[in-house]
Amino acid sequence: MSAIEIIRTEAADTIMDIPVVVVGGGGTGLCAALAVRDAGIDVLVVERDRQPLGTTSMSTGLIPAAGSAIQHAAGVEDTPELFASDIVGKTKGEVDSELVTHLAEASAATIDWLAGKHKLGLSLVEGFTYPGHSVRRMHGMPSRSGGELMGALSSACEDAGVDIFTESTVDKLYVNNDDRIIAVGCTRPDGSEDTIGCEALILACCGFAGNQDMVSELIPELEHATFHGHPGNKGHAIAWGRDLGAAMADLSSYQGHAGLAAGYGIPILWPLIAEGGIQVNRAGKRFANEASGYSEQAVEVLQQEGHVAWSIYDAARHEIMEQFDDYQQAKSAGCLITANTLEELAEKAGIDAAGLIETVEQTWTLVDSEERDQFGRSFAGKVKLSAPFYAVKVTGALFHTQGGLEVDEHARVLRADRSPFPNLYAGGGAARGISGPGADGYLAGNGLMTATTLGRLAGEHAAQVITQR
Repeated sequence: MSAIEIIRTEAADTIMDIPVVVVGGGGTGLCAALAVRDAGIDVLVVERDRQPLGTTSMSTGLIPAAGSAIQHAAGVEDTPELFASDIVGKTKGEVDSELVTHLAEASAATIDWLAGKHKLGLSLVEGFTYPGHSVRRMHGMPSRSGGELMGALSSACEDAGVDIFTESTVDKLYVNNDDRIIAVGCTRPDGSEDTIGCEALILACCGFAGNQDMVSELIPELEHATFHGHPGNKGHAIAWGRDLGAAMADLSSYQGHAGLAAGYGIPILWPLIAEGGIQVNRAGKRFANEASGYSEQAVEVLQQEGHVAWSIYDAARHEIMEQFDDYQQAKSAGCLITANTLEELAEKAGIDAAGLIETVEQTWTLVDSEERDQFGRSFAGKVKLSAPFYAVKVTGALFHTQGGLEVDEHARVLRADRSPFPNLYAGGGAARGISGPGADGYLAGNGLMTATTLGRLAGEHAAQVITQR
């Protein structure tokens, strides 16, 4: 990784000057660029890879929103107030409630904008409700994949006239004495450098999950976690923020995942757990409340022998999972184990048969009694697991960090005294999220909701300020 620098100067020798520069071509960056172009302002996205991908491309591409036109069409009643309440509840109140309220209120407008103006083929995920969400509010592309979402955003950017400068890493910010960003310095793979002037800068350059030194410093509990994210997560925004004196918060917050297929690197998504599946260790025993959330469950899995566990489910849950592209990849890769009896499943998986049988029988009893188990989980209203059975060996993973630069309602980066920088914005992994200080506050889709909505808000505000000037 090239050196990250802040260069204090009143002028920079630039090869070109663009009203708005966006650092990073993931979901945040492309949404920001689309919003700038909607206002008729020129924008340049600088992307380190050969094509825009980012963390978004490795996700399910599901964006929660409250009160969207898609929800209304499906007869789903939802409000920003209910959404905000779900977010605050998941974090146990340890979150910026004003920002949560603002983003929840803006979430439907983001979905309507993407689906309406920019023709993304978003639809509501049917068949189940993600843990922590009161209603169905997950919006995604047909394959339920982040890759398809990024493809659609890239096509929309091409149609809108967004310029994307690929294979170029921003590693320098030129800042004047008023803390105004006047230019960025970019390095290409061959070592050549370009300096590009700008009137506004939007940081959409991921978090720091791929920077092992930062992870060890800020999230030591994930020492044995597998990093499953975009390699651009190197912490550039955090490093710049420290040098600039920006306010930062929740740097110990992250999205983990307790369902990364061990040895395959394919996420086994959480609907199978939410709908009554379980996780067991090598002894065939459950060890936590899996339904509390896939992020906090990652640490529980990492504490088991060999840092692995097995997700156990059946044909009914298998059918629910068929709609997800990741699951189709898991099927093709051969990491799904299936059997007609629990004894056979345990033998194939390499786990204790007696322990697994006893554990599944306990869940059957809990379905009938509707009582909560020793971990606080309820199986009330769920269908009992039945043959044929399925298992997947999984490990705990770090997907992306959720802490970062503090921003206001326009996605402007804040100084330590809470005043905004003149022309610096941030979103996605570069900005503080809405998941509180740890893993247990992550509500499914929080990352993409803040990425797309903060991206849109940053682009709109930057374009508005430039237009007024």
